[in-house]
Amino acid sequence: MTIYSSKAPFGIGFLTFLLFLLSVGTLIDIDVVAAQETDTPPRKNVLFIVTDDCNCDLGCLGHPLVKTPNIDALAERGTLFSKAYCQYPVCNPSRSSFMTGLYPDQTGVLSNQGDFRKANPNVVTMSQMFRNQGYFAARVGKIYHYGVPLQIGTDGEDDRASWDLVVNPRGIDREVHDQIHTLQEGQFGGTLSWLNLLSEPSQHTDGIAAAEAISMLEQRQLLSGLDDRPFFMAVGFYRPHTPYVAPPEFFENYPLESIEPVMEVPGDRDDIPKAALMDRPKQRELTVEKRKEIIQAYYASVSLMDQQVGKLVGALDRLGLTKNTTIVFISDHGYHLGQHGLWQKSDLFEGSCRVPVIIVDPSMKPAQTSQSLVGLIDLYPTLAELTGVVPPEHIKGKSLVPVLKDPAATVQDGVLSVTVSRMRQKLKKGEKKKRIMGYSVRTKSYRYTQWGRSNRGNEPEYGHELYNYDSDPNELTNLVDDPAHAAALSQMQSQLKQLKEKAQ
Repeated sequence: MTIYSSKAPFGIGFLTFLLFLLSVGTLIDIDVVAAQETDTPPRKNVLFIVTDDCNCDLGCLGHPLVKTPNIDALAERGTLFSKAYCQYPVCNPSRSSFMTGLYPDQTGVLSNQGDFRKANPNVVTMSQMFRNQGYFAARVGKIYHYGVPLQIGTDGEDDRASWDLVVNPRGIDREVHDQIHTLQEGQFGGTLSWLNLLSEPSQHTDGIAAAEAISMLEQRQLLSGLDDRPFFMAVGFYRPHTPYVAPPEFFENYPLESIEPVMEVPGDRDDIPKAALMDRPKQRELTVEKRKEIIQAYYASVSLMDQQVGKLVGALDRLGLTKNTTIVFISDHGYHLGQHGLWQKSDLFEGSCRVPVIIVDPSMKPAQTSQSLVGLIDLYPTLAELTGVVPPEHIKGKSLVPVLKDPAATVQDGVLSVTVSRMRQKLKKGEKKKRIMGYSVRTKSYRYTQWGRSNRGNEPEYGHELYNYDSDPNELTNLVDDPAHAAALSQMQSQLKQLKEKAQ
């Protein structure tokens, strides 16, 4: 049974609906309730928080300007992973991957169009695993792909089998497209767009999402004893995805004079393969003043989202749920704000692939930071182990529980990310357009990326890249032709080959 709500909070309507289901005996098995009236410790709940297009410009990850007190406080409660990476730096492929526990090539979703059920009709998703083992599973906002902003308030690319209950919030930010500044007229999601909107945070889609999720938690508390199933609640916030719309109070956190935009370094792109550069119209030509204005709006949107995270976690505390709830906070991928002349996402550089990941578990020590290499694909087995739920055999990630117990531990030597290049492949007359695939492996010190198939000598058709983050954190020097790094190149090529075999 699902409920769909676009604007109004649950309130009395939600409680009345649940009580109706209880009265006709469709929701609770009396034997289940009786079984729960024992001394058996209750199973852990899961609060799974997913943000959209949020990079690692956060206070807890050392950014000197961005104000994220609630995310920072969450990191103090658990383990912050400083080297976490998505498996595909685009919304739909990334979300399909971490929700199924499969790599993008295995889900068959390599763009924002696509449904993982076509290639995997019987796959058990993360939330479905919990449903199948006695959990109540709910989604509020964007977990699977929504086209933002036009699909806000709809199901988008949702997976009905994953949830008992669904809520699709829609706020004032969805209603003001005529006021939004954009680089491309009439477009808001695939380009840079922004608005300082006189409004209250509670009027925004993310504010409504937080209120809906909190109301759901409150109503479940009222039904304690009638429905005591543990919950898996996934809350998807839309910000800071473009259009960056937020109230003035958040813009005021970031005076324009305090913002120092990243500028393209002359010559930086000379040694980068063309297939690696995901340029979008009108973005490389932005003036310094316009860059500041756009970055201000992006950070304002981050702070708006941060406030809603705080409200949600605060409700867990108020309701006494924190002591028995595992909390996960992630973004679906990273985001560029001018690095290499790039904005937004889709590429295989650090800024696009690296993501914030925080895991808070009541059985683990607080205030830990780990530099262990982590993929979003690892969340599925991690949550299964933390909650004692039996995972399906198909999942490809590795449990991070050893790292939660000891932040110095490692569970893997490299993390795989993939994408499709925007460059058009040269074709012979009559041939269909083919994808140019990019595959990248991130290790402790290096990233190695290949574009297209490998020719003789292991060099890919459309170029390759090697960066050493110990000496070059900004990826300014491609080392593939440097004799001093020949051994590192060979080792990274071998490691990438092994990961690709696992992921296909």
